[in-house]
Amino acid sequence: MSPRDRCRALAAPFPYFGGKGRIAGTIWQALGNPGNYVEPFAGSLATLLQRPDAPTTETVNDLDGLLVNAWRAIQADPASTAAAADYPVSELDLHARHLRMVAQRGDLTAKLTANPDYFDARLAGWWVWGACCWIGSGWCSGAGPWTLEEGRLVKGDRGQGIHKQLPHLGDRGRGIHKQLPHLGDRGRGVAAWFEALSTRLERVRIACGDWQRVLTPSVLERHGIAGVLLDPPYDPDAAGCHDPYAHGGEGGVSAKAAQWAFGHGDNPALRIVLCGYQGEHEPPTGWRAVQWKTRGGYGSQGAGRGRENACSERLWLSPHCLKTDAEAGYQPSLFGGAQ
Repeated sequence: MSPRDRCRALAAPFPYFGGKGRIAGTIWQALGNPGNYVEPFAGSLATLLQRPDAPTTETVNDLDGLLVNAWRAIQADPASTAAAADYPVSELDLHARHLRMVAQRGDLTAKLTANPDYFDARLAGWWVWGACCWIGSGWCSGAGPWTLEEGRLVKGDRGQGIHKQLPHLGDRGRGIHKQLPHLGDRGRGVAAWFEALSTRLERVRIACGDWQRVLTPSVLERHGIAGVLLDPPYDPDAAGCHDPYAHGGEGGVSAKAAQWAFGHGDNPALRIVLCGYQGEHEPPTGWRAVQWKTRGGYGSQGAGRGRENACSERLWLSPHCLKTDAEAGYQPSLFGGAQ
């Protein structure tokens, strides 16, 4: 694979709402090249994968066991994971695999939490493949009415199964291939993509659990300046949406992440970037705000709240973050300007 193709391959092999790929350049300007990088809400790893400097000590974490399993499997066994993900779109297989993953999420997450080396390559490939086939939100949420009883798909009212829907049937029905970046290397496609990601993630520590577990002194204080990217699930009240898995208000994840950030912002050994919506947080004196605009997904189409939110994205930079182009009045097309 050529260097150019390898660079293009450094993106998540699945769609992910809320990724910070479009603003990653500004985030890295603010963090600089810290000896320690910590991302408690990993998601699609869009920012880490766009790091412009050679990797240092890097730790990422997510509460979603299926997501963490995908990243660990790509890191440790890209060939097997790619083989499981490289599969044509099939509605029946989508539902069958969806049910299997929802049923195994708890056991898988427990193993991932207890063992930092554990992963299941087949489930990881299935999850990546299904995320590419699925339309909209709800993939592996476990909130749908369809469950498996005596080997048959049965609709109930317990809300502990899956939603039944058609997969993506456009783009020639190619599943993960519709996400594929341009790759040379004789058309090896998915395998080459996963290999490039595995090489980049080789020394990344991938944890599974509560976000605060990777913000302890033992993680933050042993490798020089620490850059921390906090990209929690946004407060659903600020986002104008209803998400049964998000908890807003003072006790919500977003509010707790902001409380941690603002409480540690004066530490000269920390450079902290907090993500959210305009008005969601009130940072103390010394913090700077950067406005930017996301491309958005289905929710940004039309004139609804999703389009409004696309213009309400904010980065809050702690006092010891470095200056960025966005703050100096420079407004490239990726950003919505400075505030």
